[in-house]
Amino acid sequence: MKMGKITVDPNCRIKFNNNVDYCVGTGRLGLALTEEYLKELEFVQKMIGFSYIRGHGLFSDDVSIYHEYEENGETKVEYNYTYIDRIIDSYLKLGIRPYLELGFMPGQLASGTQTIFYWKGNTTPPKDYKKWTDMVIALLVHLKKRYGEEVTSWPIEVWNEPNLPGFWYKADMEEYFKLFKETFLAIKEYDSRFKVGGPAICGVNDAVWIKAFLSFCKREGLRPDRITRHHYTVEFPERIGHYDYSKLEDSEMRFANLKSTRDIVDSYDEFKGLPIHLTEFSTSYTPKGVIHDTNINAAYLARQLSRLGDDNEAYSYWTFGDVFEEQGVPDSLFHGGFGMVAAGNIPKPTFWTFYFYKQLKLFSDECVYRDDNAVIVKKDNGYSGILWNIDEEDEIRELLMEVTDSSDYTLITKTVDENCCNPLKLWHDIGEPAYPTHAETELIKSAAWPLTESTVISAKDGVVSSQITVNRNGVVYFTLTKRQLTSDRGYDYDKVVSYH
Repeated sequence: MKMGKITVDPNCRIKFNNNVDYCVGTGRLGLALTEEYLKELEFVQKMIGFSYIRGHGLFSDDVSIYHEYEENGETKVEYNYTYIDRIIDSYLKLGIRPYLELGFMPGQLASGTQTIFYWKGNTTPPKDYKKWTDMVIALLVHLKKRYGEEVTSWPIEVWNEPNLPGFWYKADMEEYFKLFKETFLAIKEYDSRFKVGGPAICGVNDAVWIKAFLSFCKREGLRPDRITRHHYTVEFPERIGHYDYSKLEDSEMRFANLKSTRDIVDSYDEFKGLPIHLTEFSTSYTPKGVIHDTNINAAYLARQLSRLGDDNEAYSYWTFGDVFEEQGVPDSLFHGGFGMVAAGNIPKPTFWTFYFYKQLKLFSDECVYRDDNAVIVKKDNGYSGILWNIDEEDEIRELLMEVTDSSDYTLITKTVDENCCNPLKLWHDIGEPAYPTHAETELIKSAAWPLTESTVISAKDGVVSSQITVNRNGVVYFTLTKRQLTSDRGYDYDKVVSYH
């Protein structure tokens, strides 16, 4: 057991950009036409409430926007917005708006046949850039007409991971730069209020791509509204059967990688201070990464969320739910899916990490303490914080928090760890049913909620001391607030609980 002590200075102020609820990822947009998808999103929105949602496939054939036809020997184009309207209507009903990722390529507009994923998103450049930009602008015109001027505030990102050959034919850098330039200029000419970002890279040669992209923009006189990139934190996985097993990378190394992007952007006078959006982040980058379902994932991401805002304006977790088909329809309930929520609206431990950070944001934005294992905020009547334990050598961490005060306080803790909030273990213990019955789903869900505990703490010698236990791979959310007792006439709690 490792003991630790936190002394809170109420006058201390620490920079802390807690933008946890700005955006969340989703599988291809076409999945928003399914019932289970919308149920999971409704649950996530009710409990957390993200502002934006980003997913692939806006222009893929299953959404069916772009169509060519022959008339009088001439090839003509028409657009169909039936599905995208239905999708965005559903989003708005749930209080979330699209972060418009422009991709992939409609089959009839594509220059080649290369596709990615089970659902065959085409990842080749357009055969005609004018038809591409016409399609983009026609969509924005339609969206503005249908949803009003607020559409101009919806973020736009040009393509997804063009530095990977599977996502952009041959990872052709110059061809991507052409796509960005043509798209950026067309959008800005239509309505300069739209905010357009790129290059949406992931992993491979990230520094080379960021530098080349910024140099290209400088040379061409372009000023993107933000720089976008992705952030995953595991080594190359081992595939066994249907599943991917990965080792987590060192947190400091991953934060340093993010800082390097900030430094590159700021090294250009033209782009210094330009916002950076992590339009995808998670631990494993595969939809069968078994770590996603675990408590260690929740604890590791607690540390990530405490610092992602240091160099990035926004960061979007990939993804909100397990309705996802990149490598096919999931084979089992717990299959390592990206989602923070499993089928049947079973919240995974990671869901609570995000929920806790949202509660922290609602409590206060005045950060008074932050280290590698804790973040604490303050308001007039007390404190709120998140503690986590991802040190593999320590089974239990005891933290003593001291506040100078003479009042009585109420300490409330919500604990997520392998002992008290571990639906994966219950699923395993009952035999790992791939397709659980309704009764089994409800049983598993009953093991997916934090343990809530409370106690009253009285000051001793002008100091309020609260001791909080964080078990291995645990995340604890707490509030320590001044207590006001307002008992009704004749009510004696001590007598009630000792009555025989």
